[in-house]
Amino acid sequence: MPETKRHLEIRTLLYLVLKTFSDRAAIGSDQFVYWSASDPSRCLAPDAFVRLGTPDTTFGSWKTWERGAPELAVEIVSEHDADRQTWAEKLGKYHELGVLELVAFDPEAAPGERLRVWDRIDGDLIERVVEGEHSPCTVLDLHWVVVPAAGQPAALRLARTPDGAELVLTPEEAERRRADAERRRAETEQAARASAERRIAELEAELRRRGG
Repeated sequence: MPETKRHLEIRTLLYLVLKTFSDRAAIGSDQFVYWSASDPSRCLAPDAFVRLGTPDTTFGSWKTWERGAPELAVEIVSEHDADRQTWAEKLGKYHELGVLELVAFDPEAAPGERLRVWDRIDGDLIERVVEGEHSPCTVLDLHWVVVPAAGQPAALRLARTPDGAELVLTPEEAERRRADAERRRAETEQAARASAERRIAELEAELRRRGG
């Protein structure tokens, strides 16, 4: 199915966030994941997936019998996925794939209904209770949050706190934050120097008056 621009922007943002963990995990986005060497039709293409403890390399597809199953997978719900039967089939495939945590994000849903999460419990994928717009990311020991981002009214992000106050930043966001901090520091130093120079000028003027 064609990818909408909104879907692309949300998926790309999530991929860039997950790439910050590439020093300890392999990160994929929209590549085919195969889990049956004898049946190539058994495959999925998650919008994002993570395999911990595996070097992140450039790969065209992911074969679980060579690299292991991803622990985490994310689906950004499209119009095609919105059909209950289609999603039920996809959920069954993720059960076969063996992920530990499955996240579905629907940017078109109403607030409070956009985030759904499943956990593997006793070999089955069980949907957890999600309250509001945040839920733990158990695989990465972080938190899923829904916040405005990338020009979108709602995007899926990772955060270090449930309230989303400490987002995991993309490299571009981190660089922009560093540049802003450096600019504020330079402005503070410049203001301090100007204040000191004014004070010195005032003292010199006072000395001249007393000397005169």
